[in-house]
Amino acid sequence: MNSILALKLFLVPFLIYAVTLAGRRWGPAVAGWLSAFPIVAGPILLAIALEQGSGFAAAAAEGTLMAVLAMIAFSLTYAWASGHLGVAGAMPVALCAWAVAVAALQSMRLSLPFAAIAVVGALLVAPRLFPAPGPQEQAQPARRGGDLPWRMLAGAVLVMSVSAAAAGLGPRLSGFFAMFPVMGTVLVGFTHVQAGRGSAVMLLRGTMLGYFAFAAFCVSIALLLRAQPVPASFFCAFVFALTIQLLVKAASSRRPTA
Repeated sequence: MNSILALKLFLVPFLIYAVTLAGRRWGPAVAGWLSAFPIVAGPILLAIALEQGSGFAAAAAEGTLMAVLAMIAFSLTYAWASGHLGVAGAMPVALCAWAVAVAALQSMRLSLPFAAIAVVGALLVAPRLFPAPGPQEQAQPARRGGDLPWRMLAGAVLVMSVSAAAAGLGPRLSGFFAMFPVMGTVLVGFTHVQAGRGSAVMLLRGTMLGYFAFAAFCVSIALLLRAQPVPASFFCAFVFALTIQLLVKAASSRRPTA
């Protein structure tokens, strides 16, 4: 139990800290790409597997895969609403869009192959649906603030809450809540306030590239946990997701920009 508690309390906040520093070093698009890697949902699923068993966690991973569609709804809603409502207005609207999407997806029962196809198709289309920033909304250098402790605290609270409630939520809904937009509400909100809407939209668009690796991770976990021990399953899934992450980044870097 001590090792599980340490995982919840320290790993996720540390990873959020690292993504925040990477964003300050290389920009919001890179931060978005990194934040979509399973740095929050991965530890949550690992804690669920250790506490609830491999079968429970495998089913939760299928829900987490479908929850990528809810995250796309959150990201697009925030990107468009923030142009008129600002941070304070756009964030609750985006969270409502996420909740509506989760409610709709919870009633759908797609097999793992069809769910993966649906997620990949949505990720291919989504980057084209983001608004282009206006001339006064271009990305700006971020103003440094005391936001790092809040980002780290939000990650720790999410992991503790979802893993503690997993037994009551059931595997599928636990998987959806593993994708609660903690990185969106914290990382995007602070980015918008400190660097402007253009940076926030760039970060959200960057997450679309990262979610390809996230989807690969979820599919791997859903398959491997039913046949392999927990440590081997998560190790192989993270290696596979990292490989996809690097391949997608390399492909996007070679694509000519307009």
